[in-house]
Amino acid sequence: MSKNILILPGDGIGPEIVSEAMKVLVCLRDDYGLDVDMDEALVGGAAYDAIGHPLPEATLQYAREADAVLLGAVGGPKWEPLDISVRPEKGLLGLRSELGLFANLRPAILYPQLAEASTLRPEVVSGLDIMIVRELTGGIYFGQPRGVRDLENGEKEGYNTLIYKESEVERIVRVAMDIAMKRGRRVCSVDKANVLECTELWREVAIRAGSDYPDVELSHMYVDNAAMQLVRAPKQFDVMVTTNMFGDILSDCAAMLTGSIGMLPSASLDENGKGMYEPIHGSAPDISGKGLANPLATILSVAMLLRYSLDEPSLAERIEQAVNSVLDSGLRTPDIASPGTVEVGTSEMGDAVVKALRAA
Repeated sequence: MSKNILILPGDGIGPEIVSEAMKVLVCLRDDYGLDVDMDEALVGGAAYDAIGHPLPEATLQYAREADAVLLGAVGGPKWEPLDISVRPEKGLLGLRSELGLFANLRPAILYPQLAEASTLRPEVVSGLDIMIVRELTGGIYFGQPRGVRDLENGEKEGYNTLIYKESEVERIVRVAMDIAMKRGRRVCSVDKANVLECTELWREVAIRAGSDYPDVELSHMYVDNAAMQLVRAPKQFDVMVTTNMFGDILSDCAAMLTGSIGMLPSASLDENGKGMYEPIHGSAPDISGKGLANPLATILSVAMLLRYSLDEPSLAERIEQAVNSVLDSGLRTPDIASPGTVEVGTSEMGDAVVKALRAA
């Protein structure tokens, strides 16, 4: 039976990088028999410009009916003056919440060809392979009450609420444990239990849930120390599991260990494996339309889509092998270029991946 993928190009460089990922999907459909249909819809700033809302009801309905969603990026300075309720990021948060995408998987893998592109010494990062599991539908990004209020002295006060239920913590910890069972069998739960009661509960639940996985070593680390350790000795980590906000920050930190944020894909999954897939970088409006964006994170997001939602692991591996082949050939977009490599643009990199797929 044909599977349906909803394509959401979004804003900034989103349409450019998604276009290259679609070339890969078309190649897999035409040359490898992947049975998929693709629909396209608006989200983020593009949706606001068209209809006045960052998440149109039609887009949400398409997303509910799709087997998987591929997203480019949302946001940009153009929409920052808008009320927070209709900014582009609300479209992304709305999709995560409405689809129940509570588990965000963010791998940080250093391709050996890019060891020199990392800002850390090669011996520190060579062989890096971390999976960051971020809780995605709870925490301070969604907690109520929130807002800005006027105080009696005329001063304004902003406030947000960090809140987690036991069930929310348990399900994300179990996702991390299940992933660790297929990897190095080590999970580090990151919290701030020394000062935040909410994450003190997080640690208690993590210990309880972890007791059901005797073959997995569970450790705990405060988030400030975790950030330092990612830079000091990142290969000590196998799987990291943490809250929405902490995961947002730590995964971007880990991205730079790999040479470029433009190399890292992500998956956001519901309880049944349906997911939304996107590069972890933003919309990069400063390079939008210039053909400079790295499409590899989006192409690798397609590989995750095939592996986790469409049950096509062999095709996922083909994409990953094709990316490896292209990097072996010395082709680089500007963000990962170094002396001795050949600098290419967004479209040329996408074409090279397709060529490598067909050659395989």
